[in-house]
Amino acid sequence: MVKKLLKSVREYKKDSILAPVYVMGEVILEVVIPLLMANLIDYGIDGGDMGYVVKMGLVLLLSAFASLFFGVIAGRKAAVASNGFAKNLRKDMYYNVQNYSFSNIDKFSTASIVTRLTTDVTNVQMAYQMIIRMVIRAPAMLIFALIMSFQIDAQLSLIFVACIPILAAGLLLIVKKAHPLFSRVFKIYDKLNNVVQENLRGIRVVKSFVREDFEKEKFGKISDEIYRVFSKAEKTVSFNMPLMQFCMYGCMLLISWFGARAIVACGGDPTLGLSTGELMSLFTYAMQILGSLMVVSMVFVMITMARASGERIVEILDEKSDLHNPETPVYEVKNGDIRFEDVTFSYGKKGGKPVLSHIDLDIKSGQTIGILGGTGSSKSSLVQLIPRLYDVSSGKVTVGGIDVRDYDIESLRESVAMVLQKNVLFSGTIKENLRWGNENATDEEMIHACELSQADGFIKGFPNGYDTYIEQGGTNVSGGQKQRLCIARALLKKPKILILDDSTSAVDTKTDALIRKAFKEEIPDTTKIIIAQRVSSVQEADQIIVMDDGKIAAIGTHEELMKSSPIYREVYESQVKGGSQDE
Repeated sequence: MVKKLLKSVREYKKDSILAPVYVMGEVILEVVIPLLMANLIDYGIDGGDMGYVVKMGLVLLLSAFASLFFGVIAGRKAAVASNGFAKNLRKDMYYNVQNYSFSNIDKFSTASIVTRLTTDVTNVQMAYQMIIRMVIRAPAMLIFALIMSFQIDAQLSLIFVACIPILAAGLLLIVKKAHPLFSRVFKIYDKLNNVVQENLRGIRVVKSFVREDFEKEKFGKISDEIYRVFSKAEKTVSFNMPLMQFCMYGCMLLISWFGARAIVACGGDPTLGLSTGELMSLFTYAMQILGSLMVVSMVFVMITMARASGERIVEILDEKSDLHNPETPVYEVKNGDIRFEDVTFSYGKKGGKPVLSHIDLDIKSGQTIGILGGTGSSKSSLVQLIPRLYDVSSGKVTVGGIDVRDYDIESLRESVAMVLQKNVLFSGTIKENLRWGNENATDEEMIHACELSQADGFIKGFPNGYDTYIEQGGTNVSGGQKQRLCIARALLKKPKILILDDSTSAVDTKTDALIRKAFKEEIPDTTKIIIAQRVSSVQEADQIIVMDDGKIAAIGTHEELMKSSPIYREVYESQVKGGSQDE
């Protein structure tokens, strides 16, 4: 895990190395300062030598400023390195997510990915900053302070040595108890983000059904669960401070007791035993040693939290798309011929109940194909196999006579335009949204595509026309307008295959008919697949496919299906005859 995370340091390696170097300079000076103070007291103040006092005072002043300088530079380098590391980590995760197939995305929820990109990265960033600064500083301070204290009085310094195992054992026990709790709380954060996202996306539905109290209660339950688990983790971690204070004050008392006895025994003469200045140095070294142990414990706590976050980040980085280019991919799609040969498909690698079973289908380039079926009949699953958003479980799908798995994925998808069932517009102008279909499209090409999709009329009705700003998710346009803009965006790709997945459900029947007429006249060579709920949307198609429970129940023209397919006839009669009776 650590090796995987450290790959994101990259250009910040220099800062990551320099930070500990400056920290070492700061530590050395901080350890030397107590020794200089001891000499100042013993040989200057006690000896009445004012010249020595002034000399040592200047040396102490310079040492303090030098230590401050090294500390400031070390902090700056550590901040640059940790922030750069976090930036690269987010970038690596985001770029990897962009390469995921639909099945990879299905594995992680949107809320979980957002939490990993934000909270988890922040935890790892803080831990990294503490590691390159504090993890170097604390052990170095501990070792140097111990060495200096042993030089002053080896027997008194054994008090520090006896304290270390107690602290280490307590710290390991705390980490062992706290880590599972932190791992659990981050998973609950995923649920919290999911609740918030779901509420914000469906805020109009929530308000229209007056379900605000229900949503508040749902949010409150998740928040309370986070509070309970996090409180339990923090309570476990909080034992760290009393343990540290117990050891610190215990050491101070023992040093004071035995040190005072040693000074009395030798009369305070540094040549015979322990002096007053040396005892003060020991107090300072005691604070440094125990302070270092406290910092180490804090870092371990932070690392405990970051470890759980790091594992979640590595899951995102290690996840590889299950769709890959072949060794020698085909880069050109000749035409819009589509063929399904005994195709069976199920979601998930382990498999389950097939959503498509033994599909055999032959579509000629330029044909208009209609697909009808009830909810859950796998209409969308069928068309998603064409641009290889998923791979078949068995059988094969060919486009232009070539297995879709033999194509370069990008080239295949450039030749297939899909207007999905859930239409998505991005924040930006209408022009910027349309150029998702072709970033180099001219104004004339965009206007022509909008004319075909019957969007030009309402766009020109906006005060800013094609420069009208679309809010996030297209909230400032109607459902029908959003659908027509998405169709225009797809047409700008000039695809060989155009798939409309229930993409005219929000437009009136007259506009729907005009769109189909434009397709027939303007893009006759493009294979058009129309998934619809209305029979009128597919009635004039060259072939109509009736789906039922993941299988093709019937294929034919409108007239043929009226004679041969009870399902189609029932749908037609419920819509056409039922509608006339209501009128």
